[in-house]
Amino acid sequence: MRCFVQTVAVLVLFTVARTLGLLGPPAVAAGLLVAALILVAWTGGLTRAELGLGWKQVPAGLRYGAAACGVVLLVLVIAALIPATNGFLHDSRAQISAGRLAYELGVSIVLLTAIPEEFAFRGVLLGSALRLWGPWRASLITSALFGLWHIVPTLHTMADNPAVAGASASVAGRVLVVLGSVAVTFAAGLIFCWLRLRSRSLIAPVMAHCATNGLALAVAWFTIRHGRPW
Repeated sequence: MRCFVQTVAVLVLFTVARTLGLLGPPAVAAGLLVAALILVAWTGGLTRAELGLGWKQVPAGLRYGAAACGVVLLVLVIAALIPATNGFLHDSRAQISAGRLAYELGVSIVLLTAIPEEFAFRGVLLGSALRLWGPWRASLITSALFGLWHIVPTLHTMADNPAVAGASASVAGRVLVVLGSVAVTFAAGLIFCWLRLRSRSLIAPVMAHCATNGLALAVAWFTIRHGRPW
């Protein structure tokens, strides 16, 4: 329980400090978060296997991660082809150069977002929660926290997408957009937990997380320029 509570405390303090601009550049902030979580995991006695970092599970993690990437890509391509959902891909964050796209994919998404968040939620948090409640309750609780983790980012980025910006023009609309984001990320958290537990490797949810964020940006980038995802 101490390890779980300490992990939640680190995540809360990180969110507050990041919101107040106290953590400096994103690379420094991500490094501080990972360092704090490593300390919590070490003092809490979590093993590499409990964190999903065992060497023997790497092949399974790669297999499940690759399958998840394929599913995400298929869903995004279909969304880009359907007029009713195509608008959600017209995000101002995708109006960038090819070089900036490569940086966002390789650094911002992989190194500064997916890896730290997966180590936090499907590594240390899930690892400690499994000791307390077992797989189902641990997955539900950590995924709910993962959803809440995305409240502040949603508030900061909802104006970047015209389809979302229109819905968030009023206070009630903003509340609905935030609740929708929490629900979507809660569901994503459950899928990431399933991948982590099924493969017993953190690699699988890291790859799925990278695909969800990275392929979405890449497909949006191609869609904005060509009107279709290729």
